[in-house]
Amino acid sequence: MGRNANGRSSIYQGKDGYWHGRVTVGVRDDGKPDRRHVQAKTKAEVTAKVRELEKLRDAGRVPKAGQRWTVATWLKHWIDNIAVPPHISENTHAGYRVDVEKHLTPGIGAHRLEKLAPEHLEKLYARMQRDGLAAGTAHHVHRTIRNALNEAVRRGHLATNPALIAKAPKLSEEEPEPYDIEEVQRLLKVASGRRNGARWVIALALGLRQGEALGLQWPDVDLTKGLLRIRRGRLRPKYAHGCGDTCGRKAGYCPQRRQVRPETGDTKSRAGKRVIGLPDPLIALLRAHRSKQDAERRAARQLWHEGGYVFTKPDGRPLNPNTDYHEWKELLQEAGLRDARLHDARHTAATVLLILGVPTPTVMAIMGWSSASMAKRYQHMIDSIRRDVADRVAGLLWTAGDEQAEDDGQEWYGLA
Repeated sequence: MGRNANGRSSIYQGKDGYWHGRVTVGVRDDGKPDRRHVQAKTKAEVTAKVRELEKLRDAGRVPKAGQRWTVATWLKHWIDNIAVPPHISENTHAGYRVDVEKHLTPGIGAHRLEKLAPEHLEKLYARMQRDGLAAGTAHHVHRTIRNALNEAVRRGHLATNPALIAKAPKLSEEEPEPYDIEEVQRLLKVASGRRNGARWVIALALGLRQGEALGLQWPDVDLTKGLLRIRRGRLRPKYAHGCGDTCGRKAGYCPQRRQVRPETGDTKSRAGKRVIGLPDPLIALLRAHRSKQDAERRAARQLWHEGGYVFTKPDGRPLNPNTDYHEWKELLQEAGLRDARLHDARHTAATVLLILGVPTPTVMAIMGWSSASMAKRYQHMIDSIRRDVADRVAGLLWTAGDEQAEDDGQEWYGLA
């Protein structure tokens, strides 16, 4: 086979009886030609392999020579050295690590990276769901491997990303149903009698994410001007053994556990850093909350941990997101309302803004959205809005007191 602009390709039959092919695909890091070798039992087979290598070379998609990555070794390298804070958030990194260590490495880690096929991924997703895991969990694993393999392609370790071809697990998302105004009022009434009750008023009235509410500090709250500044979010705690891993427990239950993750991190996006106006009743509520916290500080004395947080444990430490979640569930039960995710409080706040007719750019600024498309996900039609539309249609088509309209209506429905 002849030369071309990128090098030489050749096919020959060896003494072993096999047909061999060599293709020059470029230049190695040391400046020497990068030659690849393939073999097969027949000339036709080896010719097809050579043509495939030439096709990849001409498209600039030949994997780099060097370390022979397995899926497991690549994922470990990616999660330990590439997909790490501050390039991604602490919470995102924690989610990636769970996917890698619990699902991907045990499930497909033994495959050679360049041999991984879409079918391998699809079988993994199906097996996860057969084992009782939610489709959402399998879908999260799909997003993780897709991102990891995109980076492998970008760095030349992989020609194409099989996760872009594999069918992702199908999600059957139920449309969230926000609480209506009467239900919100019931929640606020119950919250008023609980410790840190203002935390739930902020969630339902302003739509703060859980991390944003728990990460609030008093310097972020200007009660004189009635402004609230969102600067950071509370991170889920992560612990390491302080006993040298000798206690026999998980790190989170070690008697000498050490916190290895910061208490707070940057907001979810640049749009998340924002300033929100406080309604007057919420200003009064926060003033009362601060007075109660001052009393707790005096009672705790030297046991108080001063972190400046708005919502704290009785000793001043920031609230744990898991404890906060269970508090939400108790609040719903006490108010006699249907069960809902904590994030549905945010849906509810967005819907209240819709009811008030607030313009989309203003809603985006309040909610911390980076794109207008988010409005479609959060602003839902609720019964009060549906009823309002029905009343407007009735007023337009069936004028009250118009006997002719009434007669026409009876005739229309076959009642005349």
